[in-house]
Amino acid sequence: MNFMGKSVIAVFALISLASCSGGGSSENKNDSTATGSSSNNTLIGAGSSFDNPLFSKMFAEYNKATGLKVNYQSVGSGAGISQLTNKTIDFGASDAPMNAKQDSAVSSPVLHIPVTAGAVVISYNLPEVKDTILLTSSVLADIFLGKIKNWNDPKIANINKGVKFPSTAILIAHRSDGSGTSNIFTTYLSKVSEEWNTKVGKGSSVNWPVGLGGKGNEGVAGLIKQTPGAIGYIELAYAVQNNMPYSKVQNKAGNFITPNIASVTAAADVSIPADSKISLTNTDAANGYPIAGFSWVLIYKEQKYNNRSSARAENLLKLLSWMVHDGQQFSGALNYAPLSAEAVSTADAILKSATYDGKTILQ
Repeated sequence: MNFMGKSVIAVFALISLASCSGGGSSENKNDSTATGSSSNNTLIGAGSSFDNPLFSKMFAEYNKATGLKVNYQSVGSGAGISQLTNKTIDFGASDAPMNAKQDSAVSSPVLHIPVTAGAVVISYNLPEVKDTILLTSSVLADIFLGKIKNWNDPKIANINKGVKFPSTAILIAHRSDGSGTSNIFTTYLSKVSEEWNTKVGKGSSVNWPVGLGGKGNEGVAGLIKQTPGAIGYIELAYAVQNNMPYSKVQNKAGNFITPNIASVTAAADVSIPADSKISLTNTDAANGYPIAGFSWVLIYKEQKYNNRSSARAENLLKLLSWMVHDGQQFSGALNYAPLSAEAVSTADAILKSATYDGKTILQ
């Protein structure tokens, strides 16, 4: 999927209201040979809708350069991890590292390769409000807890001096599927609000106190666009592509930060652990956007499984190496932050640990 028109995003939203689970597309379900060696020139991936705008561009460019095709299904991080667990895809993509339960479900170790960093933005539908809305962590938590019910609530007005808000009821739009975007957002809320942490917590799927669920970033964006008074969280690229307004959010340093490449880069300027699993939310950086995160491609460390050929494994590793290096040039235009030098170095080391029949694939 590339840029989405209004009609397309509306269809996604309508579909999302009818479904609250994050299943994949039908073409690869229950197909134990989907990653077999018969189609080495086509790789199959599934997962993060957060990544989809960037992946669409990257995979199209890689196909032009090499002829390799990538069939990527934007089904949500949870569904991508499920399909990787079932070994029906070559790679998954997630904006949340696999948790202990997911780790215990896979048959062998899974590598997490960081491929990009991006912002989760708070978008809203208030046509009569022309100013960019400012939100603090406490007000944002109260909105999503259902404690602030109308847009003219004094708590919102007090941090938006001079802005006239309507009395419109607030409708929360959240993800219905297992979502790394949800993990980034709920991890942030859990860090800044003890009440949220206690009552709801963090994760790719949570029991939302209020609101309507949409499938994928596409579905949540569609709900927001169709519903006056709606507010929800989506990846920055979806907001920009669809001309949707989004708020400035106050960070730990007390500054109201616009989500963009510079503020995400500031948040991502951290020491990266060897396994690359790190949260960027609630950054200490004075100019960093507080609701940001890395996104990872997930692959099995040992690539000899499901009758996979060594050629298929090599094609996959070469693709991922290109994404970490040359592919980063496409990040900025799509509002993703290119990987830092340290993140690239960490990704290289992880990729070089992948094996086929016990032998290193990339030298």
